Amino acid sequence: MEIIHLSAECYPVAKVGGLGDVVGALPKYQCKAGHYAKVVMPAYNTKFMHQNEWQTDHEQDINMGGHRLHYKVLKEKTNKLGFDLYCILIDGLTNRDNVYSENDDTERFLGFQIAALDWISQWKHQPDILHCHDHHTALIPFMIKFCGRFNRLYKVKTMFTIHNGLYQGWFGWSKIVYLPLFEKSKVGLLEWNNMINPMSSAVRCADAVTTVSKSYMYELMQDANGLEQLFAQLHQKCYGILNGIDFETWNPNTDTYLEHHYNETNVHEVKKIHKKEICQTFGLNPDNPLIVFIGRLMPEKGADLLASAMGEAMYQTEGDVNFLVLGSGGDSIEDDLNDLKPLCEGIYNVYIGYNEGLAHRLYAAADFILMPSRTEPCGLNQMYALRYGTIPIVRRTGGLQDTVKDLGEYEGFGICFDRATIGDIVISTRRALLLYNNKDFFHYLRSKIMSFDNSWEQSQKNYERIYESL
Repeated sequence: MEIIHLSAECYPVAKVGGLGDVVGALPKYQCKAGHYAKVVMPAYNTKFMHQNEWQTDHEQDINMGGHRLHYKVLKEKTNKLGFDLYCILIDGLTNRDNVYSENDDTERFLGFQIAALDWISQWKHQPDILHCHDHHTALIPFMIKFCGRFNRLYKVKTMFTIHNGLYQGWFGWSKIVYLPLFEKSKVGLLEWNNMINPMSSAVRCADAVTTVSKSYMYELMQDANGLEQLFAQLHQKCYGILNGIDFETWNPNTDTYLEHHYNETNVHEVKKIHKKEICQTFGLNPDNPLIVFIGRLMPEKGADLLASAMGEAMYQTEGDVNFLVLGSGGDSIEDDLNDLKPLCEGIYNVYIGYNEGLAHRLYAAADFILMPSRTEPCGLNQMYALRYGTIPIVRRTGGLQDTVKDLGEYEGFGICFDRATIGDIVISTRRALLLYNNKDFFHYLRSKIMSFDNSWEQSQKNYERIYESL
């Protein structure tokens, strides 16, 4: 099968969150399985774009809302990611330093979608599947069905994957002029709650809809930022497929970000070295268990609870636990985390910003990773942590619930809690300290979790089955 992935992100070209990791890995595993997978994404002004060789595969003008835009389709020459990568350059729209903006994302991603379909519709053949990811590509299923300009793609099957249902791409009716001419009788397929809602349109128009875990699909029927009824009505074409992780990128035995490599047999000795180096860098006590938080500092990740919960946990454990935070996000959350530093010197620190290399080193150094998410469609960090012998402390929600079993359950290996509250985080921290002090069992768990298979192999097969059914 020929599968075209359309996405706003793809690691390592441009990544903000888990979307980038998924789109950077799934096509590679599909190609290994014998399919022909490609990725089409906007051409941003990123380091990857400047450091690699590109050829212009196609260029043309498109009309968007009365404005003529020129686009180029740039192909990465060496196939270095394991699949064909195409980046669409629209001068003034896509070529920005940041993936997302606050002011004109509607125009940017509509321009990208229209240009992508304009190009694909001119191919001499038709692909089997257009696989659209999140709201940035969510109008593609509608456009190939009802915009006369793309009639040639009418029979191409579409899959829409929801990585985060909180963000749906809403925009007002004044911007409907940006869409190519479409059948006016179908305008209702664009509308939800008196606005144009790309995500709701994709759920209705795509041939299949997936989310990135089974639990998250169920949760969307209960809480989907206004789309609960839609998911309940169309549940028969909705599937939950748990993400995998790229075992080539996330492998502590070969990770290029790590100076010291390890596997299940020497994990305890080598993680101790990594931990000592990280603690030295951030002024922490290497004898304490090290609990890290890695991710966006946003309320949906429970990050607004971190400063208070960590302060209380360090008080209740009498300074016997280290906390280290890596992330960026809301200014008030960043300020609270920075304000905690002088109060907990020697057992707490924070790094504000995004640093991929440091993230890898923290997975290798940490004893535990904390994920108190209010919502977590899949979550990849807990799977990275398992791969690196780091025990997850998670709230039971979405993919966290599907991938982590509490120590109190049969064959449990993690620490789980039910509520995103300061109290639940503190209690979980105390449980982590007890586990850490039970050295034999702690070392047994650490080796055990490294052997878990959370790779893309099985997930790829699940996608393949749905593609074939279409």
